[in-house]
Amino acid sequence: MFSNRFEYFAPKSLEEALALLSTHQDDAKVLSGGQSLLSLMKLRLANPKVLIDLGRIADLDSLRADGDKLNIGARTTYAQIRESALLRDKCPLLPKTAAVVGDAQVRNRGTIGGSLAHADPHGDMPAAALALEAELKAVGPKGARWIKAEDFFVTMFSTALAPDEILTEIRVPVSDNTQSVYLKAARRPSDFAMVGVALCLRLGPDQTCEQFTVGITGVSDKPYRALSVEKALRGQKLNPKSIEEAAACVTDGVDVAEDIHASKKFRSHLARLYTGRAIRAAM
Repeated sequence: MFSNRFEYFAPKSLEEALALLSTHQDDAKVLSGGQSLLSLMKLRLANPKVLIDLGRIADLDSLRADGDKLNIGARTTYAQIRESALLRDKCPLLPKTAAVVGDAQVRNRGTIGGSLAHADPHGDMPAAALALEAELKAVGPKGARWIKAEDFFVTMFSTALAPDEILTEIRVPVSDNTQSVYLKAARRPSDFAMVGVALCLRLGPDQTCEQFTVGITGVSDKPYRALSVEKALRGQKLNPKSIEEAAACVTDGVDVAEDIHASKKFRSHLARLYTGRAIRAAM
């Protein structure tokens, strides 16, 4: 199937892109990697009258260290993230997550900013952003603002971005002395996650959990922080019993999704299973 007709713009500056977005408002969609949007357009599930392509705007695919933070341009592709020596050394969770997104073609075109702004409840990268306690930079006519990852995802395919704002940058902390893991259950390796678990863990010398953050995707109508799991283990010594008890909390207070791939009961089971596996893998 082919998409409906649309008008195409390829601005060369962020200011030009924002002006176009303000002019066309609800008729416009911002194109970053296009791996989700173009597929929806071909199926006519999305029918924007205007496409604003960010591909020619300089510096939106930059990677740089800034003290104890790493700044990642929103147009940085999964392949760039996967191959970045800086990220593998300073924030390995992002390369680990990017490595299991889609296939090689998707990783070469898809972008971290496109994934986060699209807010697919089964996407891989949102779980990593939550576990890393990332901050996302939104730029609009009124200037720039930083949004915490846990406040960014509102519901299915919906974020805290205003209609006239563009996501331009993601900021994550340097992960020194921290172990990180991303595991997902999927029908095929290249598929979206039925359940995905991203976590960052730092242990003390006596195996006490000093720092622990968990991001979950695929379970509900939006990615979320598993705060109950974090609370159950933080400050505790890790052992098989404490890990299983904490993993059992992963869906506490969550409306677990049900679809053709998994019932609520099975998806809840997968969430507990993969949370426990991820914690043990990080150890």
